[in-house]
Amino acid sequence: MVNNLHVKRRRLQCDDNNLLSTTMVGSSQIIVQYYQLIRLGLEGYKNIMENCIDNARPLKEGIESTGRFEVVSKDVGVPLVAFALKDSSKYTVFQISDSLKKFGWIVPAYTMPADAQHIAFLRVVVREDFGRSLAERLISHIEEVLKELDSQPSHIIVKDSHVGAVAEAVAEGNKGGEAGERAERMIQEKVTKQWRHFVEIKRVGVLKRLRIYVLPYYLQP
Repeated sequence: MVNNLHVKRRRLQCDDNNLLSTTMVGSSQIIVQYYQLIRLGLEGYKNIMENCIDNARPLKEGIESTGRFEVVSKDVGVPLVAFALKDSSKYTVFQISDSLKKFGWIVPAYTMPADAQHIAFLRVVVREDFGRSLAERLISHIEEVLKELDSQPSHIIVKDSHVGAVAEAVAEGNKGGEAGERAERMIQEKVTKQWRHFVEIKRVGVLKRLRIYVLPYYLQP
């Protein structure tokens, strides 16, 4: 019975396992939202969304100007920019996401749902407080991360013999065929899996260090 209440989902590069339960929450958020509806009205919300879409446009153009990414999001609907690497042979979007954190950016990387797991992309949601100056700053930091990753050797070495053999076949000129596409997909899946494992090890290590400093010694396991 308890297992039926668990909901698994992928959010911000981590797998969440939540337990559905009935909880009592305050009504403050509902009251604030009702106030916003009265104060802004339809025209106010329309202006906000149009401004967000306008700010998303230069971000998209700046990302495309690097020549490294393919924008997979649409220009209509939610003001966001989702983009994937054109070439993931040297590094992945997960490494770019991790490198952007040192500049203070939290740009999550995702993989597509089942039957499209080989596609990984970064996503930036443009909020009301995300102006053009921030968009230009983010683009400059992405360019710095790309230069840094280009100057370093590959962080992940694919050791699987089967994938390596297929990769050699691809290098010999089979990239245009179905076998080449399958090989490229297998390599990207392998690289993505290993990079996730590497990021998870780092994340767990950071949490352990924080627990040592934050919790009193008599509360630590």
